[in-house]
Amino acid sequence: MGKRLRCVEHREASYAKKMGKSSYMRLSGSHHFRQRLLLATLSTNAILIEDIRSDETSPGLRPHEVSLLRLIEKISDDCSVVINETGTELTYKPGVLVGGKYLVHDCGLSRSIGYFLEPLILLGLFGKKPLSITLKGITNDSKDPSVDTFRTTTLHILKRFGVPLEGLELKIVNRGAPPLGGGEIILRVPIVPTSLTAAHWVDEGMVKSIRGVTFSTRVSPQIGSRMIHAARGTFNRFIPDVHIFTDHRSGPSGGRSPGYGVSLVAETTTGCLISTDIAISHPKPEDMDTMEDSYEKPEMLPPEDVGVQVASMLLGEMEQGGVVDSKHQGLLFLLCALGPPDVSKVRVGKLTPYGIETLRNIRDFLDVKFVIQQDPTTSTVILKCVGCGMKNLSRKVA
Repeated sequence: MGKRLRCVEHREASYAKKMGKSSYMRLSGSHHFRQRLLLATLSTNAILIEDIRSDETSPGLRPHEVSLLRLIEKISDDCSVVINETGTELTYKPGVLVGGKYLVHDCGLSRSIGYFLEPLILLGLFGKKPLSITLKGITNDSKDPSVDTFRTTTLHILKRFGVPLEGLELKIVNRGAPPLGGGEIILRVPIVPTSLTAAHWVDEGMVKSIRGVTFSTRVSPQIGSRMIHAARGTFNRFIPDVHIFTDHRSGPSGGRSPGYGVSLVAETTTGCLISTDIAISHPKPEDMDTMEDSYEKPEMLPPEDVGVQVASMLLGEMEQGGVVDSKHQGLLFLLCALGPPDVSKVRVGKLTPYGIETLRNIRDFLDVKFVIQQDPTTSTVILKCVGCGMKNLSRKVA
């Protein structure tokens, strides 16, 4: 399989740098590391990333970044990864995306499973075989979108670009909250037959219903009901069709740490899904080191406050407008850019810093540029591009 992930001495990394100087795309810093790996793999561009946190007290790649590299190796054949001894320099040469069944990957505890899902789903679409993989770690935290958001919203965005929903599935086996995790999900991603399709997606419609799910692990089952009551108290003034379900876990299916939270989705009359989520748990040990009296675990936010806060967050996303929420801007732009050489046109709310950086990375790796125009009547932003025509060359041909 040619899989390798190893640290080598600095002189070896320097040698590789000299030998591949003309063929490697040179990048610097740790910013948007995940997206750079994704686009390098899809575009088959070898990259050399230097000065990865070289000025920080703890320099080099973080555990979740190394874990992402290992994950890409599991679904690829003949990719090459070389990291220098300090972790501040990475040489990556993509291989062939093969996908596969019955794969298992431990995502670790430094970032949640949501950190790995976006690149994994996109890479899975262009594999040789459909992807079926079990991911273990943290399912819900405050940094990354929850697995619930991916299941209810992200996967449905893909169908707008021609991805068949048949074979596209995310199953939550166990919940896992920080800091100890213990969660487990199963992800299945079909391959695209040849390429994605272009999308003309600018009609956001009006919100007609709100759906959601609360999760609670190793805490009282009543916490879920308290969050629902608080959230409904906010929504009932605006919309009557609100249904929020509970998912209480105890024992092994509840992971190793107490936690709770809510994931909400607003559906519009045109089928757009606007989502947001919030997760509450005890901080990780490294975060507690910076607190006074760190030997005492701080109190977690009351369930009533969680319900009100997540409802306010969703109302804010709805007010911004657009066919997706702010967390899905990057994925939306990537799908447009990876589409056929035809015009895709989409509408979003205020451009986020992550969305803007995504547009830059798309320009650098795929040579796709977006035309950006603000709609003065709604303060939303309309973006148009001609896709790069990414084809699934890895798939088996009958």
